[in-house]
Amino acid sequence: MSVAQKLQALKDSLKASDRMPVVFLGHGSPMNAIEDNDYARSWAALGRSLPRPQAILVVSAHWMTHGTTLVDVSAMPRTIHDFYGFPPELYAQSYPAEGSPEVAKEVISLLASHHAEGDDRWGLDHGAWSVLARLYPEADVPVFQLSIDMTKDMDWHLSIGKTLSELRNRGVLILGSGNVVHNLRTMRWGGSPYDWAQEFDAHFANRLGERDMAALADRQGLGPLLQMAHPSLDHYLPALTIAGASDERDQLIFMNESIDIASVSMRSFVFY
Repeated sequence: MSVAQKLQALKDSLKASDRMPVVFLGHGSPMNAIEDNDYARSWAALGRSLPRPQAILVVSAHWMTHGTTLVDVSAMPRTIHDFYGFPPELYAQSYPAEGSPEVAKEVISLLASHHAEGDDRWGLDHGAWSVLARLYPEADVPVFQLSIDMTKDMDWHLSIGKTLSELRNRGVLILGSGNVVHNLRTMRWGGSPYDWAQEFDAHFANRLGERDMAALADRQGLGPLLQMAHPSLDHYLPALTIAGASDERDQLIFMNESIDIASVSMRSFVFY
């Protein structure tokens, strides 16, 4: 089944349901926000297929905290250009969506077990706005971010997803943004994918398809392959949170099943 057919099936299946899907997008280069390419077009098609949310909660690889989990409660999240060395056109991009302070405060209460706190200093980093600009180009859906606590084990991030899953019945789209494989130290422009990148990507997809979430968060079981795929776990943890927010009722589709610049997986997935 082609991606277009998968998206149409997703659209058809969601017509009769108010329950929101959960989405993970491999965001890759910030240039995907302004370039016309397969990734950007697939995100735009997905946005047209999804039911319209009342608010969007984004878990981005680029809001890392240490020892705390923060929720953005700002009324107008600022657009953060957290990268360097790119064309001026990219720095000129703005995503002027409103925040959702009331929903954000409810998320803080929901995550009391995870010691969540409010924050109004962050905004929308490029892990968030670069994909949102394709999903909802009018910036007309309220959006706020949740940080990833880098001091916690991987199963912690699975459990946050499980706790957040009740938001799906309240019109909130939970969106993760990172990459299933992300090793910029070994990237090579135009190069074929490394064997280890393909192996980790396939292992992740297989375990996710089998709903073996524990295996995805088993550092020892993943072994040295995890260190090659993720010298730092920041781009992996949002995928775990989205996996944790799914349940046995969901169907799973994959999108953008490819490796870019040899060592960055663009694999994306939707549970619906």
